Amino acid sequence: MAATFNVNAEAGLQKLDGYLLSRSYISGYQASKDDLAVYSEFSVAPPSTCTNVARWYNHIDALLKLSGVTAAGQGVKVLSSVVPETSTTDVAEAAEERAAKAKASTKKKESGKSSVLLDVKPWDDETDMVKLEEAVRSIKMEGLLWGASKLMPVGYGIKKLQIMMTIIDDLVSVDTLIEDHLCVEPANEYIQSCDIVAFNKI
Repeated sequence: MAATFNVNAEAGLQKLDGYLLSRSYISGYQASKDDLAVYSEFSVAPPSTCTNVARWYNHIDALLKLSGVTAAGQGVKVLSSVVPETSTTDVAEAAEERAAKAKASTKKKESGKSSVLLDVKPWDDETDMVKLEEAVRSIKMEGLLWGASKLMPVGYGIKKLQIMMTIIDDLVSVDTLIEDHLCVEPANEYIQSCDIVAFNKI
């Protein structure tokens, strides 16, 4: 049997607040007729100082609104014969299912980003490094943003280009970028090879 609370008295409100400290519902793990019975005792919303009661009250209020019941019915005593427990349970389950789908949808939309450092090597010491960098930066893709760059000595008078880029993981594949854009015409007129030096999730 569910516990009873006199929510119109300060002591009863504090008792309910303590009771809900480790619980989401009056009884069990889903909204039930017990929640409706206690909810109907409130003539006004509980004060925000009773944080656990306020959280519970707002949750039950939201479930009732989803099921088509408005705040106008707050003072009505709810009997199990009138509102079956299963009806509130179904509402709670439907609300939880919608929340889970919304969360999954949000996660799907939030695509990760990565910061990548590339080594771009020329054919020889006679390769025009300015044109090489221009060839690299001329590659435009959705989800690709070129960053800072510098020339680094390799040896025998040859320098390589080190360049940063930020990518959106779902839109840009670094391997595809290298194989299908950097190491094919016209970029390969200046570029001999490309290597990933660092790859970090942002």
